[in-house]
Formats: sequence, C-alpha cells, structure tokens
Amino acid sequence: MAEPRWLDDREFRAWLGYRRMRLLLDAQIARDMQRDSGLSDADYDVLSALSSRESRRWRLQELADRMTWSKSRLSRHIGRMEERGLVTREGCDTDARGSVIVLSEGGWRAIQEAAPLHVASVRTHLIDLLTPEQIESLGDIAETVLGRLSASRD
Repeated sequence: MAEPRWLDDREFRAWLGYRRMRLLLDAQIARDMQRDSGLSDADYDVLSALSSRESRRWRLQELADRMTWSKSRLSRHIGRMEERGLVTREGCDTDARGSVIVLSEGGWRAIQEAAPLHVASVRTHLIDLLTPEQIESLGDIAETVLGRLSASRD
C-alpha cells in the first residue's frame, strides 16, 4: 500500500475551514429560510427546481437525480409537500410506473415569497463578505471540483 499524501498545514487549514464553513453556513441559511418562509432546504430545492422550468414540472426520477436523492426518499418528501399544497403528483404518460411532480399555485406563491429572503440570507452570510476576486475564485473552485465529481458519476 502506498504511503498516504498527508495534508500539509496550509492544506489542512483550507480543508477544515471549508468543512466548518459549509456546516455552519448551510445551518444558518436553513434556519433563516425556516424562520422567514417556513420552508426547509429540501422544500426550497424542490420548489426552485420546479419553478426553473416553464412547464413547472419534473419527472420524479429526474428530480431525484438532480437533488442526488434516492427516488424513494424524494417520493416521501414530495408526499409531505403535497399535504401542504406545495406540489401535486401526476401519472407519467410515457411510464406507467413513473410520476411527474407539478408545482401547485401554493408552491408557486411560496417560492416567489421565499426566493428574495433566501437570496438576502446568502448575501448576508456569504456573498457580501467576499471581494469580487474571492467570489471569482470560489466560482472557479466550485467548477473544478464539480467537474471532477460529475465525471466520476458517469
């Protein structure tokens, strides 16, 4: 077995800082969203995905893939969102076992109300703290890492 390539002090600082930042930032933005709109992160992800399409609909499996969730996990979450009137579920014309998730009028209102508050939270806790150069670097870093992770999923 090859000797591990341990992180040096600079790399270790970056790695631990990223991990702690991610945990605290995600938690703060989730708290803000819950307080401001009553939506969870997952609710917001579903609603924003649905609202990003002109048809306001996604096949359940495609939405699960986008969210990197299992189909069954997403299906259970969608059931809870249906009970709250945020989405509806329809049969799929091309797959008798599939379903299509549709953004309801209540869900459309919820995402329209939540989005400006969510963006304000993201700005307060991340974007407005960074210089334009740091934002550019963060975008570059994200694209590099996501490119590798996307390639490894194929």
